[in-house]
Amino acid sequence: MPSRRPRKAAAQTNANAIVMREYGGPEVLAYEKVTLLTLSPDEVRARSMASAVNHTDLEIRAGNWPVKKAQPFPYVPGVEVLGKVDEMGSAVEDLRRGDCVITMMQGLGGVRAERTGGYAEYVTVSAAALAPVPTGIDCHDMAAVGLVGVTAFEGLRRIGALAGRRIVVTGAAGGIGSAATAIARAQGASVIGVVSRSDQVDYVRSLGAAEVTVSSPDKEAPILAPQSVDGVLDAVGGDPFACCVTALRPGGRLSLVGAVGGSNVRFDAYELIPPVMLPGCSSETLDGQALRKAAATLANWLVDGRIKAPTYTVMPLAEAAGAHALMERKGFTGRLLLAP
Repeated sequence: MPSRRPRKAAAQTNANAIVMREYGGPEVLAYEKVTLLTLSPDEVRARSMASAVNHTDLEIRAGNWPVKKAQPFPYVPGVEVLGKVDEMGSAVEDLRRGDCVITMMQGLGGVRAERTGGYAEYVTVSAAALAPVPTGIDCHDMAAVGLVGVTAFEGLRRIGALAGRRIVVTGAAGGIGSAATAIARAQGASVIGVVSRSDQVDYVRSLGAAEVTVSSPDKEAPILAPQSVDGVLDAVGGDPFACCVTALRPGGRLSLVGAVGGSNVRFDAYELIPPVMLPGCSSETLDGQALRKAAATLANWLVDGRIKAPTYTVMPLAEAAGAHALMERKGFTGRLLLAP
């Protein structure tokens, strides 16, 4: 009879992580040694290979989106991570040590902070919150797709079939927007990307957008013609929201996945008389089943070339403060990955 597969290497007792002990600027992100807790039977500990920096991380660090706990500190940031299985609880049967896996949200860091976040050498989560990553995929490519890709995938799914339809993506040069542009194009949509600066136009066209329009507060003409599109993937909210609603054809859908331009929006209620739908999608509600489905689809599309990983920059985990400062500067595009 074959011997039982090894379940773990010698258990780690401590490792490095980024720790916050107060809200503030990038300087509150400290590189420290932390103690690793014993695994529960259904948990997996993965050795991190890359953890992407998200807008959520910046807002939490600054205190704009406080952690919803009576005692939020010490807090380890990071709502996603890609790594390799290092240790498993006794009840985990469908993974092997060394398997490449990705996990995100579901209480990993974030405002819920049910678990320490992804800015760490080792991350511990429930096995049910992991999605396997197929062999042959560059780990940084999959990490760069990561949460923004899954969020875009889920948001576009709420619009419906995309082939042959005109789909608007707001914030198309950002993380979610750039992923949505590539994913919608891969599904046969004609994509109109909306960006905030003219220097972002060429980048969004390179993602597959058929048209790119620049939105600005002082622009008098509407950025989109009325009743001209079948769907909108909106990651911005704010001022462009009203124009996006007006642009929907009867039966069209606007799927809201973010509001980096502001959550307070205004539009003419009469625009809802030609029947349109305004669904939303929050990555906070992501569960393991949805993660595995979306991750598997995106991984397959990476392999067959239907989508490409967004551009990314890799920085050492210890330089997380510098990474946050870089992301807060205007002009940064693509994704930023922290690697131990």
